[in-house]
Amino acid sequence: MRLEEYWGVGPKTRERLVEELGRERAIEAIESGDVRTLSDAGLARGRATRILRRATGGDGMEVLATSDARSAYKDLLDLAVDHAVTQRAADRIRVLTPLTSREEMERRLDDVLAARDAWASLDDADRETVLAAYGRYDERDGSERAAVEAALALLDAGVDSGPFSAIADLERETLAEAADALAALDADRGRVREGADDELDRLRDALGTVEDIDANALELIEDLRSEGVRDVEGFREAFEDHLLSEADVTIDRVRAAMPTDAADATDFVGGTLRTLRSDLTAAIDEREETVASEFEETLEAARDAVDRAVEAVDDIALHLSLARFALEYDCTRPAFVEGDEAAVSVVNARNLTLAARDEESVQPVTYGLGDHGVSSVPESIEAPPGEERVAVLTGANSGGKTTLLETLCQVVLLATMGLPVPADRAEVTPVDSLVFHRRHASFNAGVLESTLRSIVPPLSTGGRTLMLVDEFEAITEPGSAADLLHGLVTLSVDRDALGVFVTHLADDLEPLPPEARVDGIFAEGLNPDLELLVDYQPRFDTVGRSTPEFIVSRLVANAADRGERAGFETLAEAVGNDVVQRTLADARWTE
Repeated sequence: MRLEEYWGVGPKTRERLVEELGRERAIEAIESGDVRTLSDAGLARGRATRILRRATGGDGMEVLATSDARSAYKDLLDLAVDHAVTQRAADRIRVLTPLTSREEMERRLDDVLAARDAWASLDDADRETVLAAYGRYDERDGSERAAVEAALALLDAGVDSGPFSAIADLERETLAEAADALAALDADRGRVREGADDELDRLRDALGTVEDIDANALELIEDLRSEGVRDVEGFREAFEDHLLSEADVTIDRVRAAMPTDAADATDFVGGTLRTLRSDLTAAIDEREETVASEFEETLEAARDAVDRAVEAVDDIALHLSLARFALEYDCTRPAFVEGDEAAVSVVNARNLTLAARDEESVQPVTYGLGDHGVSSVPESIEAPPGEERVAVLTGANSGGKTTLLETLCQVVLLATMGLPVPADRAEVTPVDSLVFHRRHASFNAGVLESTLRSIVPPLSTGGRTLMLVDEFEAITEPGSAADLLHGLVTLSVDRDALGVFVTHLADDLEPLPPEARVDGIFAEGLNPDLELLVDYQPRFDTVGRSTPEFIVSRLVANAADRGERAGFETLAEAVGNDVVQRTLADARWTE
């Protein structure tokens, strides 16, 4: 395959990859989703990520039919990356894409949930041991040694199910011996590292001492003479004693190194030290060759186990990272609805964007579209009705309508990527097109046209589409917006799409097709801090109403002076002064 055939690889990118990596290695990096190799070759990390997403999951990326859907997808990946145990795992998470087959989704879910359960079963000490091993794996750029040490840490922690089963049957003793051998051998320099062999370390230390003595030979000669040594035999014995006391060498090696024909003390000392250095260097080379050969034999015998550990540890890092993400947000396995039926439903779903900021403040919601099985829900919550696949969602400003759309988008995206979802229960139909459109307050014909070009064509492809459209009326005048939105709802019903359309124009949409329903979110008043109190759980088959009286009540209470207060009181008369006063009284009573 030619490099230019990969999405995003033009002539200049191809030239750079071939120059830095060579054609075969560049193709291997793309096919394996190796962000680091491409970025090390000079590609910006974002560009490398985009190329790999298309190369490894191009069909899945086609599901993301709008820029807002793609933005929500990237936001989810960023949240998951925060829980990656290695940089390589983070890179692999960044190139995860929606999957195109139910089997692939189920397979990844099996692996991630098995990893989640295994990780949850570990105590804090074992978790720290595993994370520390993966930290060293990162520091050493995923070297064989780091991978084997990480495998040993996983074995010691006792994780052996799901994705961890790939290392469960590896012999610990074999891996430990391989780890020692890898720790001993410096692959870059072909040397045996310090600490690997006592005799080799002794010889190296001795050589270092002899080299230091040689560097200060003249000073040593003066010191020996200053101690009263005058005759040749006395000098020889004093020099010998000094070498034996300072360097870990045998007397035989020292005497064998002493020249018999030295002209003077300087010649005698220099000749002895040169010969010692030569002898020790030869001894070191011989010992190092012997030790290296033994370690290489150990590695050869353990090669299969090492290769399996290297491959498994990288895959486990990915699943473990996703497992930590799932645990952080209490995610569960979604059920897939396929065939003639279609559904998107959640029970006690949490919005991950909000949960990442402050999980305690997130109110879970229950919602359902289509042929869902959500009938058993908490007593305080009404179960989603009927089998309507399209809903119009109404209600107060700041009532959580957009958040609900985003939550449904997150659930569908995660399920389609084969990942657990942030809900107690969820049913999802994998879709061919996900149309997520956030509110964009740009009121001109160009924005209207571009929006229609992005959200309408997916309904015409013949595949399953999920429409999540927020305040369509924000981009055109209310009268036209109501007509166009009614048309979008009708088109969605006609094409058997699933959809939620957020709007303040519910009354102007009547009559809706019987296959669509209207749901509402309600504000309930103000708290003592005059903040809007909202029940974010939608009420089904009920039109939610705007609550200007609550906003006007807050403005009256917070007026800066009498003149400003009088102005807001005029507005209070318009929306109902009795309601405004009752709202303020209720807020004070609550306080």
